[in-house]
Amino acid sequence: MNVAAVQLPAENAPEENRDRAVERVRDAAERGADLAVLPEMWPVGYFAFDAYDDAAEPVPGPTTDRLAALADTLSIHLHGGSLVERDGDDLYNTSVLFGPDGELLGTYRKIHLFGYDSEEATRLTPGDEICAVETDLGTLGLTTCYDLRFPTLYRELVDAGVEILLVTSAWPRERLDHWHLFTRTRAVENQSLLVAANLTGSIDGVDLGGESVVVDPWGIERANAGTDARTVLAEVALDEVRETRESFPALADRQL
Repeated sequence: MNVAAVQLPAENAPEENRDRAVERVRDAAERGADLAVLPEMWPVGYFAFDAYDDAAEPVPGPTTDRLAALADTLSIHLHGGSLVERDGDDLYNTSVLFGPDGELLGTYRKIHLFGYDSEEATRLTPGDEICAVETDLGTLGLTTCYDLRFPTLYRELVDAGVEILLVTSAWPRERLDHWHLFTRTRAVENQSLLVAANLTGSIDGVDLGGESVVVDPWGIERANAGTDARTVLAEVALDEVRETRESFPALADRQL
């Protein structure tokens, strides 16, 4: 299969961002992508916290309806990144996964909200459930940005049968070394494929890191998007996960 990490610029311009995301996913599909992954909070730019309330919408809602139609038209599995979800009086950082018929296969409300130099933890409500989704491509696990620093979440996903880890992110450039460390480590320790899409550019004084990656079960980066707003594709196979787990059965040797 071909997987694509769609790296978008961090801008607080929801309408323009939606048009751009559709165009970029369409391009990824034309280049042969079977699965495309968008970044975290791409409609509003993540660090534009004062815009969260106005940008919030239900799921399903306008943005997810458009993504669902896109997935259906392109016959592609689409991880729609995350958006500000409104549910009653609460706001969530919610990521969404669509099947190639446009069906909403899974939603994940970010469990680990970022508090350091960020207002996410004070403005949003944390989720409390993992999201593992069986698809024709394999079992996919949804995670979001800061989650990368919490390995127990990824262990729970693997215990739920996950073979491909998906990460939607708005990771700052100043901690880009950690980005590569954690994406590679989460792939290696869980013997899983990992696709991570990050924002790039600057918003509200914060430089985003870009360098969206595809990582194989041995921790090797198979693709890196660099720092420009671009889409990176990599050819991977689910057999890589299964063969790695059989030939080097570290997960089977767990004692704790």
